[in-house]
Amino acid sequence: MKKLCMFLGTTIAVCLMALPSLGADQELMGKGATFPLPLYTMMFDEYQREFDINVEYEGIGSSGGIKALTNREVDFGGTDAFMSDELIAAAGADIVHIPTCLGAVAVTYHLTGNPPLNLSQEVLADIFLGKITNWNDREIAALNPGITLPDKAITIVHRSDGSGTTNIFTDFLTKISPDWEKKVGKGKTVEWPVGVGVTKNSGVAGMIKNLPGAIGYVEMSYAIENNMPVASIENKSGTFIAPSLKSTSLSAEGDIPEDTRVSLTDTSAENGYPITGFTWIILYKEQSYDGRTKEQARALVDLVWWMTHDGQAYPEGLNYAPLPERAVGMVEAIINSITYDGAPIR
Repeated sequence: MKKLCMFLGTTIAVCLMALPSLGADQELMGKGATFPLPLYTMMFDEYQREFDINVEYEGIGSSGGIKALTNREVDFGGTDAFMSDELIAAAGADIVHIPTCLGAVAVTYHLTGNPPLNLSQEVLADIFLGKITNWNDREIAALNPGITLPDKAITIVHRSDGSGTTNIFTDFLTKISPDWEKKVGKGKTVEWPVGVGVTKNSGVAGMIKNLPGAIGYVEMSYAIENNMPVASIENKSGTFIAPSLKSTSLSAEGDIPEDTRVSLTDTSAENGYPITGFTWIILYKEQSYDGRTKEQARALVDLVWWMTHDGQAYPEGLNYAPLPERAVGMVEAIINSITYDGAPIR
């Protein structure tokens, strides 16, 4: 009987060791990009229901997410702007980027009746450079025949906080406008030539919705959820494309490096929307640091695997584009490279 109990006890222990790191007392913490916040909120709620693991995520912007991770305040960060080699080197250890979906940055505005607008690359850059200052400017009118544009000043609304949304938008402007590249450049924060700055996607959306004559940029889902108009933007092929799930997915048809750190803006895809990008979960490749347990590391790896596999059922319902099949294969290789004390976790 004693041998039987020992056998059963050993068998149960082995079975428990084979299970994912579950349990009501298990909690993971992340901070970062507001771009994917609605999606992550839904994903983490579902994950808790399914696995009884609480995942807390605070949307504080991409810069905040990178800082929180490198300060080792959280298990993972969220960012819409991939970390440069210099930033990763400064972190003191290798950091991996795991894309979770694709998003589009929509150009939205507030005009009477909110007519659908086409904006060329040159006109878009000139508006945000402050060169085009009135809605009835002849260059805007020429792109939109049949639409009566008001004699009203344009008010630019932009992000004032460190933002991956800003990084994607300014990356696009830098690629299409030498003047923008020279005077402003790209980044999570930039010195805007004109306009009013507010924090978060929700702040920009709220101000534009309440300010006639305003124009700005927000994550596509915010524009849709707030019933805001979105402009069709000229892509590299000269086609005016509105942001949509399909046109966002098409933007990712180009080459993607193995580490997935890539800019998707100004896509060469004929029907691809040109202001798109991945959003990433970032975490340390070696998870044995600052007293972290192997159980914590395994729980984190299980989470990101689920987000990039079963969790891909959720992006489309919230107006994010799911990962293309090719990107999922790259994600699997990245997750399988994550270690604890040098040994693979998965």
